[in-house]
Amino acid sequence: MLWIEIPISPKLKIRLILSDNQPSQPLPEPARVILVDKPLGWTSFQAVKKVKYGIKAKKIGHAGTLDPLATGLLIICTGKMTKQIDGIQAQTKEYTGTIVLGASTPSIDLETAIDTTYPTEHITEALIYEAALAFTGEVTQTPPLYSAVKIDGKRAYEIARKGGEAEIKSRQVQVYEFEITQIEMPNVHFRIACSKGTYIRSMARDFGLHLGSGAYLTNLRRTKIGDYRVEDALHPQDIAVVAPAEGK
Repeated sequence: MLWIEIPISPKLKIRLILSDNQPSQPLPEPARVILVDKPLGWTSFQAVKKVKYGIKAKKIGHAGTLDPLATGLLIICTGKMTKQIDGIQAQTKEYTGTIVLGASTPSIDLETAIDTTYPTEHITEALIYEAALAFTGEVTQTPPLYSAVKIDGKRAYEIARKGGEAEIKSRQVQVYEFEITQIEMPNVHFRIACSKGTYIRSMARDFGLHLGSGAYLTNLRRTKIGDYRVEDALHPQDIAVVAPAEGK
């Protein structure tokens, strides 16, 4: 406690107490980059919300959405590190997954049921490898209707789930690597390294069309974003205990 004495007379002094309970500046929120291994069925928003309340973060965001039926690396930033989100999103992303040939679903994954079947007898392993090469480099693709793309202020998936239709503009993306890791017809296992904005479900749909058939994804896992790896990520429920501050 701080105080000063003010003399009034030789025998009388007044002690003036200076309050030490002055308002202080709030401490800056810790800046973190948190690697989450998003579970199957969780939305990216749910993962962010779980981390937010787990570590009591005020300012938080993620560097790239994952579909509910996709698993893997979701990068969450807090505090001043949220300013780095755009830079992280711009880095090369890597995925592994499985394409099923010979059928299609409206969502191009398992969210919706198979609506059409196609022949696959004509598809050889050589054609599959050739198709992967054809989708390497600069690729023009149209995002799925079941996606977070905004159309007139609404998410495309909101329109799709109500049975609506909408026109989505195509875009140019870069596919740096498209590796076929295993073929077990009608299942084609793959690894893809690509740029920001690439829809792997669109890749699967167009891959099937290129082969004169249909296709959809049965699993998808994001394994890398730049130098960040899913092997270093944690389940969102475990973040509160181990997430250290990386700066201020």
